[in-house]
Amino acid sequence: MVKVRRQLVSGWKFGDVFQGFGATLFRNSFLFSSFVIYMDILKQQLHQHDMTLSPFLKAGLCANLAWFSVWPLDVVKTRRQSGKYEGRSLVWLLKDAMRKGDMYRGLSAGMLRSFIANGVSMEVYTAVERELKKKLH
Repeated sequence: MVKVRRQLVSGWKFGDVFQGFGATLFRNSFLFSSFVIYMDILKQQLHQHDMTLSPFLKAGLCANLAWFSVWPLDVVKTRRQSGKYEGRSLVWLLKDAMRKGDMYRGLSAGMLRSFIANGVSMEVYTAVERELKKKLH
């Protein structure tokens, strides 16, 4: 939030840290649940077609699908946190982003970051899980 404020507005106060918290919580709820759903669907499809993918690819693909699904909410969250739209509802911010053509602004950079970060995270998680299972069994 501080980063967004510094980029878009000259200053910020400590209380500004909580601005956009509701929008962030709302976005993250959909983001996480859609990631889990996409992971489950992918797992079923891979099993059904007797295929495998590395944890890196599975997590990267599913995370990008999840981000694509919620990206407009991220745009709204960023606008809320910018401080430029005080008093505006989430619906108004969403409509304004649509009107201005900003609905998927920054998506390619976000997807690249997401693919790498989530892919690496899943590889690390899988390696740790494998090692713990060896030690516990």
